[in-house]
Amino acid sequence: MDALLAALADPARWRLVSLLAERPRPVGVLAELAGARQPQTTKHLQTLERADLVTSQRTGQRRIYALRPGPLRELATALGQLADTAERAGGPRETYDRYGAGLLTERLAAEESGWADGRSFSFRRSLVGRPELVWCHLTEPALLARWWTPHDLRVSELVFEAREGGRIIQEYRDVEDADGSDLVAGRAEGVVDDVRPSERLAYRLSPLLPDGGLAFTAHVALDLRPTGTGTDLDVRWRITDSTVDSADFIAGIEIGFGQSLDKLAATLAAGPHDTDSSHSTDTRSAQ
Repeated sequence: MDALLAALADPARWRLVSLLAERPRPVGVLAELAGARQPQTTKHLQTLERADLVTSQRTGQRRIYALRPGPLRELATALGQLADTAERAGGPRETYDRYGAGLLTERLAAEESGWADGRSFSFRRSLVGRPELVWCHLTEPALLARWWTPHDLRVSELVFEAREGGRIIQEYRDVEDADGSDLVAGRAEGVVDDVRPSERLAYRLSPLLPDGGLAFTAHVALDLRPTGTGTDLDVRWRITDSTVDSADFIAGIEIGFGQSLDKLAATLAAGPHDTDSSHSTDTRSAQ
């Protein structure tokens, strides 16, 4: 496939392929129709032949070239599969487009500081596991690190002190940035406000802007209620202290935190796990 793509990448060779798609032609005619010198045309045809795109045979004094449609059909199939993968329902591209639409809306709305103050977001998930187990996943850094980011990110540093006045630090990177060579995708700092084990957790969390300033403050409250099959988790976000530059962050709350909660639900549904943290994640707590 690499040789095929390299052969087709040259405009002169693409022109020859187009001409041969109409009918087999000799070198001299191809050179004339393409507006090129015959030696150059011969070299291009040899490249196409090595890539199995064309075949040739000698007839008298002339060499006639013909297009082989098979490789083009294989390429078309491969490209179609790539397009289908990108466009699959519920896939990353759909999320990207949803975020893009929200991003434009929020940027247009962010005209002055305080523009998003009072905005709220609500989430609910019915989770497998008793409230005590869910509580561990909400407060223990090694367990938090497994779900507390959207699908395309990973936690790279995490401090969560599950006590009133306790510190919160959350840093995250692209999930494929294994060695930390790319830029940090985001960092947030906060403080725990309310701790009622297995019942209620409340904290304030502020994403940081590139200059180190606070984008906004999210007041987050998580309430746990036991059910016959596990735990209902209700989450409410309330925004204060919003800056003009916070639009990009706020546009991603509904999608991003929703994905995080989906990861939490999947983690709990998969069964119990040990609490050893990944070697690539710095997780600390002080309880």
